[in-house]
Amino acid sequence: MNLTMTEPALSTAADEILREQRDAAEITRGEFELEERTSLRRVAGLSTELTDVTEVEYRQLRLERVVLVGVWTEGSAEQARASLTELARLAETAGSQVLDGLVQRRSRPDPATFIGAGKVDELRDAVLAAGADTVICDGELSPGQLRQLEDKLKVKVIDRTALILDIFAQHARSKDGKAQVELAQLSYLLPRLRGWGEALSRQVGGRAAGGVGIGGRGPGETKIELDRRRIRNRMSKLRREIAGMKQVRETQRGSRRRGGVPSAAIVGYTNAGKSSLLNALTGAGVLVEDALFATLDPTTRRTSTTDGRTYTLTDTVGFVRHLPHQLVEAFRSTLEETADADLLVHVVDASDPLPEDQIKAVRQVLVEIGEEHEGVMPRELLVVNKTDAASDLQLARLRHLLPEAVFVSARRGDGVAKLRERIAELLPRPEVDVELLLPYAQGSLVARVHAEGEVLAEEHTPDGTRLHARVGAELATAVLPFALAGTPGENGSA
Repeated sequence: MNLTMTEPALSTAADEILREQRDAAEITRGEFELEERTSLRRVAGLSTELTDVTEVEYRQLRLERVVLVGVWTEGSAEQARASLTELARLAETAGSQVLDGLVQRRSRPDPATFIGAGKVDELRDAVLAAGADTVICDGELSPGQLRQLEDKLKVKVIDRTALILDIFAQHARSKDGKAQVELAQLSYLLPRLRGWGEALSRQVGGRAAGGVGIGGRGPGETKIELDRRRIRNRMSKLRREIAGMKQVRETQRGSRRRGGVPSAAIVGYTNAGKSSLLNALTGAGVLVEDALFATLDPTTRRTSTTDGRTYTLTDTVGFVRHLPHQLVEAFRSTLEETADADLLVHVVDASDPLPEDQIKAVRQVLVEIGEEHEGVMPRELLVVNKTDAASDLQLARLRHLLPEAVFVSARRGDGVAKLRERIAELLPRPEVDVELLLPYAQGSLVARVHAEGEVLAEEHTPDGTRLHARVGAELATAVLPFALAGTPGENGSA
């Protein structure tokens, strides 16, 4: 078979191929034009990056680059380093990249610039050398100190309090948690409002507030006064909302108390493993994260002691050295869970280089909370957690320092059984000793005695279930018609 094509036929085929290629090119060019019209365009010369970025198409969001600065006024050098190390962890939790850390030894912070006029120049050189855009001070700055440092350093300056408030704002999830964080932030912001040029000094009065009048026809509020008034109004509204939420929590706690259900609250330093311990004891399945202030919203779970008594266990917000006063005030309604508990399970991080300082910081906050509750705080059970992450020497020192503590590893489960036994020993027992004969038709009362009381003896007879138990006052009233003659009264012994 002859496959040779004639010249005219070959020319026709070539034209067809060229025509198809031209059509395809036009379609492709049309698609590119459409894509170009609908795509974003980069405008040159608007970047504020401090460094030259070549692969801008694959650039990732850059973390804030910060330099830390602290003033060492008291304590040992180890404590000063530990405080700055903790500040670095706080900064990383807030989403920053720590570049450098500086500590100055002074008898007290400088009232004008926190670190002194001469050291500000050195700090400015360190900021420029590191290419940082933020300076975080390990302490609470006054409005004047904040303004002076920002004017001299030409970068954003924040203090430890603002940093912790920012972390709380990121981690708050529930409605009451968000309201408490916002109240704390506004309390911190109110005295730190400051004018920028003349923007906040203009006065608005007369009919100008309604959009009428060229200049305002009369003295009125300055912009900063208006902002302060709006902040105060917002704070008043938040306090009313938090008070309403507090009433709901008090109602829930009241129902548990009336039922005779004892309660325990887990307290401790941030990232000491409180949520992990709650999961180990109750299987709650709450968020566990190796980060500071991962838990802001209290979680309450019902569980049982080793001898069968029901109690509630609450995971609370963690504490930290120099916890901002605004946070303690705003979270007071949440922290009241600790004051109303029957037992405080105080968790300590065994791997921390200075666990004694953790215990001291937590107890200071607890004392502040207890002052509004007539100074009466529940019994405390010290629990040293993270034993799997601590050295044998550190554990030996802690066993000598804290002889009454229970040593556990919530992650591995070591010592959790012993902790359950200690909780059962320290939780209050029902105060009324009763002997009952409950008809089989009263099965719900039998279940309540088992759930809310402590059953000492149980026997099934032809007439019903005979129980010897200790119960709360409310349940004792409910079962009184079925009490046997000669039952001991309140506080009676078995």
